[in-house]
Parts: sequence; C-alpha cells; structure tokens
Amino acid sequence: MVACSDSLVWELTKNNSCFLKKKNGHTKRSGKIAFSTEKANLTSLNQHKYSGLANTKVAGLNCTEDNRAELVVKTASKPNQPKKAYATIPMNKDFRRVESAIRKTTVDNFYRRDLESAALAKLTKVYQANRRAKGTKKVVPCKKGRGTL
Repeated sequence: MVACSDSLVWELTKNNSCFLKKKNGHTKRSGKIAFSTEKANLTSLNQHKYSGLANTKVAGLNCTEDNRAELVVKTASKPNQPKKAYATIPMNKDFRRVESAIRKTTVDNFYRRDLESAALAKLTKVYQANRRAKGTKKVVPCKKGRGTL
C-alpha cells in the first residue's frame, strides 16, 4: 500500500465516508452540520483537525462497556490496516491521574498539542457519564416551574 499524505486522505474522505452523518437544518439560517463516528474522533465533528482517518497522529477517548475510559492512539507501524492501526490504553485510575496520563501521552510527547483541550473536555464528559452509569452520582432531576407540584 502506498503512503498518502494527510491532506489527500482528507480531501477524499471529507464528503464521502461510512462514518459520516449529515444533519440538514430546517431553515437556511440554521444551516447543516456533519458529524463523524470515527473511533478516534474527539469531538465527533467532521473536520480535518479531529479526523481519525485523515491524520497520522490521532488521540481519542472512548467509553467502554464496563463504564471505564480508554485512550485511543494511532500506531505508526500499521497505519493502513484499519483493524490494527489503533492502540487502546485503558484509563482505570481516578480523574486527576487520568488527566495527567492524557497530558503526558499527547502534550508532553509532542504528539498532538492542539487536541489537549478537546481531550480534557471529552474526559470530563466520559467521567461524568460513567459515574452516572455506575450509580455513584445521582441524575439531576428536571427543574419544574413555579406553580407546579
């Protein structure tokens, strides 16, 4: 398999991919938005910066079935084989230790410094969702207006 540049892969996959989910706006003002369901996409937006397919260096956070977080990193050895292209690192510690592990993996290694804020924001959301699923944190009830009992 011939190695392709990131820009070329992005131009080929930005409008046509099996991971692409397009949502059309109802009005001209609301516009349309394209989401992506790639494994290593941090924000689930169809943008070159966050794409797990079009970048050689990728960092992503996912939630596992046992309510844990895992860090997904693209390996350099087999980037053209989709099944073997990603390495998953389980994040089983508490929030502060996982946060420092993400910083050490991405920022301190000069891996993808631009994804630090998106990765930490996703970690916060995954951590809160996992706590709700385990029953550690109660679900906040919906606020009712005045006059309703």
